[in-house]
Amino acid sequence: MDRLVRLYDLPNFDLIKLKEQGINIRHAMAYEKTKVISWVKKHFWQEWTDECEVSFSNAPISCFIATKDSKIIGFACYEATCKNFFGPIGIDESFRGKGVGKALLISSLNAMKNMGYAYAIIGGGDGVDNFYSKTINAIPIDGSTPGIYKDFLK
Repeated sequence: MDRLVRLYDLPNFDLIKLKEQGINIRHAMAYEKTKVISWVKKHFWQEWTDECEVSFSNAPISCFIATKDSKIIGFACYEATCKNFFGPIGIDESFRGKGVGKALLISSLNAMKNMGYAYAIIGGGDGVDNFYSKTINAIPIDGSTPGIYKDFLK
């Protein structure tokens, strides 16, 4: 089920704790496209790789990355599959539960807010609904299953 997020009511997130651990959250740069796309393909699914690749054709690039020691440990995209949609997001397994996903999510949603949106849509996904409802108070959109992901090619 898709979820709706109020961008004018996002929680604050202090990136200082992550920086103290050597983790940086920032927009991906054009010259990093090959490395980011390769990392997503290695750790996740081809569909997410395709969506991430689309984010590099937006101006500005609509992909945030998390890095540690100049290596990618997570990514988040927005405006990839549809206008005003957040996702996908993925974190290296060894960095999950440390605030990296929350930082990428809120950074992306703030970028969408700065684009002029009041709300954002998070496309339906398995196993992350609790993360979105707890982190940003995202609410389910009735009747949104399967949403834009119907007739998914096999």
